[in-house]
Amino acid sequence: MAKQIDLSLTAPKSLSYASAMHPRPMRELFAPLTPYSQGFLSVDDVHTIYWEQSGNPDGVPILVVHGGPGAGASSIHRRFFDPAFYRIIIFDQRGAGRSHPLGSLKNNTLAHLVYDMELLRNHLRIPRWHLFGGSWGSTLSLAYALEHPEYCISLILRSIFLMEQSEIEWYMTGMKNIFPEAWDDFARGCDDEKNLLKFYYDRLTSKNDREAIEAAMQWNAYETACASFFPQKETIVSDDQRYYALAMAKIEAHYFYTQSIPEGKSLLTEIDKIRSIPTSIIQGRYDIICPMISANRLHAVWPEADYVIVPDAGHSFLDPTLRTRLIEATEAAKSLT
Repeated sequence: MAKQIDLSLTAPKSLSYASAMHPRPMRELFAPLTPYSQGFLSVDDVHTIYWEQSGNPDGVPILVVHGGPGAGASSIHRRFFDPAFYRIIIFDQRGAGRSHPLGSLKNNTLAHLVYDMELLRNHLRIPRWHLFGGSWGSTLSLAYALEHPEYCISLILRSIFLMEQSEIEWYMTGMKNIFPEAWDDFARGCDDEKNLLKFYYDRLTSKNDREAIEAAMQWNAYETACASFFPQKETIVSDDQRYYALAMAKIEAHYFYTQSIPEGKSLLTEIDKIRSIPTSIIQGRYDIICPMISANRLHAVWPEADYVIVPDAGHSFLDPTLRTRLIEATEAAKSLT
């Protein structure tokens, strides 16, 4: 019988493996919650963002920073946190979800979103909070922490994305190496894959609603096909679902096309500003959307952060092993003040 090796014993300091050879009990989401307060906050003369609070009104604040960009938050995001302990704050970023105007690209940049988070913190009179962000949410959480480190109790970051050109190119063309059939559908109609992002940006921002929604459906199908360790399909049938899908795809393409972060200004160059903030980096080994090279780069410049590689998970935070490690992280963060 082959000898089993405890990988955690040979891992570098602050690096751990959710080893398949030593299975851990799967953590289930907390029970569904209803917000105890919710509202809208005007952040400029164009945008109004949606926010809500659930859990314990006197608990420790934790902010959910959703992905995308443009995906919006949902009720399932509330369920990663002990509602007896945490004051759970969720918001929809500019143009996303329940914020309005839906899909608006005007005044929609990383700096604007960081500004909104700080405005929301002041609006809710929160002195300090934990940040819980995945994918694009990890980008935005890092950017906020770099701007306002004094207000961050801790960071829980999943599926690291740094909004750098290499990551965008991987999304647009590199993923075809893993999902060639999904990419073939995604690239259908484009004559030059080097211009695939512009091809989509032009279609998604078209004044022809039919053309824009058709492009959004292709974009959404591609991302969904590549996102989970266990293949999933998302069915979009209603007009509302189509317009939400369009908003997400349009905002995502907008950020990819106009807001990439140059290598010389990488978020990685400023980690010294937040080095002392307790942080967990949690990454699925088989995350195709945000491949783990970015998480590895982040940990290389931030070895003090806990680095958890989940060997049997992809991008989706609902993959059972990834979900388990995220809930364990929120439980561990209870000891931080």
